[in-house]
Amino acid sequence: MKTATVRARIEPKLKHDVESVLTQLGLSFSEAIELFLMQVKLNNGIPFDIRIPNKVTQQTFEDTNKGKNLKRYKNYKEDI
Repeated sequence: MKTATVRARIEPKLKHDVESVLTQLGLSFSEAIELFLMQVKLNNGIPFDIRIPNKVTQQTFEDTNKGKNLKRYKNYKEDI
């Protein structure tokens, strides 16, 4: 019998976007949270890597967000 309640505040757009994905997977928000928590228990930690990006990766993210140093192609074969 499930009786514990979990409350969390998240950005509305994130919630909307995630619900769309979960619906396609046939999962409710509650089921997804329970699935995540079961994986935490089984892995004895977060079930995926969480890392702080190195300086090169951070700079690449910043440049990309600003539209800097991007290569644009008309199709996927163009640079082959």
